[in-house]
Amino acid sequence: MSYRPESETLEICRDLIRIDTSNYGDGSGPGERVAAEYVAASLAEVGIESELVESAPGRTSVVARWGNQDSSRPGLLLHGHLDVVPAQAHDWKTDPFAAEIVDGYVVGRGAVDMKDFDAMLLSTVRARQRAGVIPDRPITLVFTADEEAGGVMGAHWIADHRPDLLEGCTEAIGEVGGFSTEIGGKRLYLIESGEKGIAWMRLRATGTAGHGSMRQPDNAVTHLAEALVALGRHEWPQEPGPSMKLLLDKVRELTGSDSQDPEVLLEHFGPAIRMIGAGIRNTTNATMLQAGYKHNVVPGEAVAYVDGRYLPGHADTFMPAVQDVVGDRVMVEPYITDAALEFPLEGDLVDAMTVALHAEDPEAHIAPFLMSGGTDAKGWSKLGITSYGFTPLRLPGDLDFTALFHGVDERVPIDALEFGSRVFDRFLDLV
Repeated sequence: MSYRPESETLEICRDLIRIDTSNYGDGSGPGERVAAEYVAASLAEVGIESELVESAPGRTSVVARWGNQDSSRPGLLLHGHLDVVPAQAHDWKTDPFAAEIVDGYVVGRGAVDMKDFDAMLLSTVRARQRAGVIPDRPITLVFTADEEAGGVMGAHWIADHRPDLLEGCTEAIGEVGGFSTEIGGKRLYLIESGEKGIAWMRLRATGTAGHGSMRQPDNAVTHLAEALVALGRHEWPQEPGPSMKLLLDKVRELTGSDSQDPEVLLEHFGPAIRMIGAGIRNTTNATMLQAGYKHNVVPGEAVAYVDGRYLPGHADTFMPAVQDVVGDRVMVEPYITDAALEFPLEGDLVDAMTVALHAEDPEAHIAPFLMSGGTDAKGWSKLGITSYGFTPLRLPGDLDFTALFHGVDERVPIDALEFGSRVFDRFLDLV
């Protein structure tokens, strides 16, 4: 090739990290406007016009058309989000928004989730645009606001209020997939082919209010505590779906194991089992508690919030099952819900990802997985768009990569960033 798609990836990644786009989930953060203007200017510099779309003041997404817009082929959506989760500076070894380079890594909030991919995408698009190497397919580039709070002000808002911006798009590529891990001494790249549904719940217990010094068997706090203990100790059954079954088959192939126990097979992922292992069952984690107002007053109500994630196909049965676990003294109420997604690992788009990875890493092995969290793909699914997670990164075998998502000292290897840009460039040749 006569251009280098990775030439600006590091610089752009550092620039984006230095723009604080912390999303606190309550509208109190700085918003994404400054980062969106940076992206728009980066595209404009190479002759790509874009539109800044605001769902509320400062909550800004960027949309641009690229590629051969006159092609009769279906449109492809390439997307990343601009917001990041907050970072407590005192927990970090470096300023989380300084984008310092330490031991070959770029360190900063968003280095993994997901300003790395934003940078890969921008660097590759800019290089190809300058060289006149434009994909022969309609491409829509979207950089969203608010993904870290469910995309209500970003992807979902665009799908609900500006679907015209994605007209013609049938497939999408976004975050959380394409990264490598070592299984049986071999590099396995995981492509996200689905993600669990979201069922954030409010658990409400009621009781008899009264003086804290008296006997009170009808105590709302006790009722809630017992329910949370029962839920925390509940073993949700293993029910791997199509994506995870393919992943388990690949683990057997790479390790020579003949085990039929998913848990035994997933142990080969080491610490990454935190995320990968969540793809074979429903999960529930209590995250917040609210009760009482004075030490010697028994409150009449106690509330907890639970992060529930359910497998595809469990949308109608998951919350009733939670209610059965916690018992009839606690009411389970939906708080925020969103769909589970799963798509087959097949077709031209998947073939392009596979060939692009093998071109840069001939020893690559590839398998799908079901992601434990959620992405903007949930918003695009409203428009019938098939989505995959493909942020290609060739990582050191000893890096606990999944711990870096929302983690302290979040970081990404520089050579992995540049590898990803080259893979993505090859991918664009094939789509």
